[in-house]
Amino acid sequence: MNLPISCRQCPLRGTHAFSPYSDEEIDFIQGILAHQVNVKAGTIFLHEGDDGKQLYTVLSGWAFRYGSLSDGRHQIFNFLLPGDFIGLQHQLEEASQHGVEALTDLTLCVFPRDGVWDLYRTHPALGLDLTRLCAHEERIVDANLLSVGRRSATERIAMLLIHLYKRAERVGLAGSDDLDFPLTQQHIADALGLSLVHTNKTLKRLQKSGFFTLAEGRLKLVNPAAMARLADYPAWPLRAHPLI
Repeated sequence: MNLPISCRQCPLRGTHAFSPYSDEEIDFIQGILAHQVNVKAGTIFLHEGDDGKQLYTVLSGWAFRYGSLSDGRHQIFNFLLPGDFIGLQHQLEEASQHGVEALTDLTLCVFPRDGVWDLYRTHPALGLDLTRLCAHEERIVDANLLSVGRRSATERIAMLLIHLYKRAERVGLAGSDDLDFPLTQQHIADALGLSLVHTNKTLKRLQKSGFFTLAEGRLKLVNPAAMARLADYPAWPLRAHPLI
């Protein structure tokens, strides 16, 4: 466990990705914050079947939310970046039906589940923001379902890469055209419902066509406009998101 960063000094609040809050609202969030914790890459910090007594905000690093079958096959539902809220994807009184694994080293803000009720009772505007966070997550999962159901393998990979780049860019993780990209080919395959062999061949074909380069954990968009056209990437307006 690390020394906590004050909510008023949270580095994420200095970006344009998140909605501004009043000092009173930030102090309330600080009051229900239990602690901050460091999690090593590869650690499953929320297991399928856990009681979900804690909720989390990603302060730094990447994670992913997944479900699995009895034979060990995984489906990645969503990749989680700084500012994303974890724990409202299942009913608060029931066991979690998904797991969450650290993709990189993480720092998490940890909140007790009971603190959510105080939030709804005393700060209904923040309660509405939790609803907005759930809606944001649902839009991402819906977009992935559309890819898996209707896009070709080439379109799926183009969509995933450009969408993750745009999300990372909003929270200050990307440069002008590149970023540290911690996903392996297996992660991409598990997110898009593809075999590892098909994923490998499709990535090579896209790179050979000059859309992007992906080497040594670094993704560089060579022709993002062409990638967006290939993926039929929707030009949604970038709005500030709540940050709990």
